[in-house]
Amino acid sequence: MACCFPSRRGPRDAVEGDDGMHSVKVFSYSELRKATQNFSEANKIGEGGFGSVFRGKLKDGTFIAVKVLSATSRQGVGEFLTELTAISDIKHENLVTLMGCSAEGSHRILVYNYLENNSLQQTLLGAKYSSIQFNWEARVKIAIGIARGLAFLHEEIRPHIIHRDIKASNILLDKDLTPKIADFGLARLLPPNATHVSTRVAGTLGYLAPEYAIRGQVTKKSDIYGYGVLLLEIVCGRCNTNTRLAREDRFLLEKTWALYEQEHLDEIIDADIDDELDIEEACKFLKIGLLCTQDAMARRPHMSTVLRMLTGCKNVSMEKITRPAMITDFCQLIPSGAEKTRSNTSGSFTTTETTDPFSSSDTATQSSM
Repeated sequence: MACCFPSRRGPRDAVEGDDGMHSVKVFSYSELRKATQNFSEANKIGEGGFGSVFRGKLKDGTFIAVKVLSATSRQGVGEFLTELTAISDIKHENLVTLMGCSAEGSHRILVYNYLENNSLQQTLLGAKYSSIQFNWEARVKIAIGIARGLAFLHEEIRPHIIHRDIKASNILLDKDLTPKIADFGLARLLPPNATHVSTRVAGTLGYLAPEYAIRGQVTKKSDIYGYGVLLLEIVCGRCNTNTRLAREDRFLLEKTWALYEQEHLDEIIDADIDDELDIEEACKFLKIGLLCTQDAMARRPHMSTVLRMLTGCKNVSMEKITRPAMITDFCQLIPSGAEKTRSNTSGSFTTTETTDPFSSSDTATQSSM
């Protein structure tokens, strides 16, 4: 996107302009450094493919989340801020809202509202104790909210946005447990070779669709695969990959498929869900998760269809559920020489590909907030 503001203006004017475009507040680097106590490790609350996130507190007492982009942008300040203005115009109840930014020198920093209940990874799936009670009603609200946010990115805005890294740590929760999808829209802010977006695939192994992990091919259906795995996690209350478990139990998708074949899906539902559990609905959600993770991209439903199935507006087609793409299937197919790392519980994974992931006709705007 070309900068449409006169270059003689300063950064704040370049964002706000005189033509009524949506404004983005510009923070000074010094202000954000003070707010985060010099970006101290004690205030670090997350790390993603695009940089580290710190909790901060402004002079007026407002708490903020500060994402320090890990790569230096090749864009000038004006172009960077113009691109950021376009991202800030993307508004939805289930998407994280951008508050502002800082773009001094080589620093590229984004500022978001701080969400009290952190991420699904740290609350529902985390090893540390959480006081949040994830009853069935709350899980339904979270699953449907994420689906609504993704359907909005995939089908409602123009140009469409593919998230590329749908996982529990990128789902933040506000005080009412409304889910907010984070890490979308940032690929346009950084040079292609500075992130995993063009020739580099990076993410968490259990969430990556095989066509993305192996060939670097990314489409909306890659996001849908990640959503399917996340949906299983929400219902089952455990991470998709846990190498501390017995071999037959360590991969959630494989275990879910095995129980589906045995017609015992109810056995994998989180035992911590209280008496309000709707077992029939929970099993339906698990079947939708299996549909979303089908090996063939064409067999995975679009997000609007997923949303209709979750809300009961469309039946789940049992005959369309075939064996999903398993982690163990494509781990062996990763190209030789590719980088691969895996943690004990979440299976973090990185691989470098020479294939252009934007070659698919279903590819839309690059993203990751």
